[in-house]
Amino acid sequence: MSFLSVKDVDLYYGDAQALDRVSLEVPKGAIVAIVGANGAGKSSLIRTIAGIERARAGTIRFAEKEITGLESHRICDLGIGQVAEGRQVFPSLTVLENLEVGSLLPRARARARQALEEVLAMFPRLAERRDQLAGTLSGGEQQMLAIGRCLMGAPELIMFDEPSLGLAPVVVQEVLHTIRMLNGRGLTVLLVEQNVAVSLRLSQRAYVLENGRIVMSGSGEELLHDDRVRQAYLGL
Repeated sequence: MSFLSVKDVDLYYGDAQALDRVSLEVPKGAIVAIVGANGAGKSSLIRTIAGIERARAGTIRFAEKEITGLESHRICDLGIGQVAEGRQVFPSLTVLENLEVGSLLPRARARARQALEEVLAMFPRLAERRDQLAGTLSGGEQQMLAIGRCLMGAPELIMFDEPSLGLAPVVVQEVLHTIRMLNGRGLTVLLVEQNVAVSLRLSQRAYVLENGRIVMSGSGEELLHDDRVRQAYLGL
């Protein structure tokens, strides 16, 4: 059964169509990747699921509830977290204050202290820098903070939007390891990632988005060895 279901979603920015009858299914406990070129509509899709953008047509369901058109804070409180492109930490707040912001959701308040202990244990560098301003952290540390802040909201599904963007290769490996670990703990993941090969190796299922349309889908392994994907995105 699908944990997250997107059906025939259209999105427009003014008269320009960004998503055209997009449909996808995310099973509970899976990692599902969305791959495609820059401008294909990947971030627009994530933002539409999150309630930041409003679909003109189609339906989105999560955990058997229709969430189409709900405000973004209500969608977060239902259990969908987002690690946005560019990390988007609050630079003038400390690491600890950023994490505490993540626990303000009603669903997260009761276990905020326990969640904080878990996040700081998961990311020891955040524990070391808990009183440091977030804007002074390295890019990798800010990405850890963005993931930690998302976890403070007690999500059941996390959407990662370009989590490796602008990071050093060694830090990218840390981030990908974290995604695998979170999935191993039972979290469902929807992954938008510029590194197509990495995305497909990591995911159980994947969708190829071109010009706002889903043009291919299959297991990550199938798409990794598909000649069209290899030529278009892997340069092979």
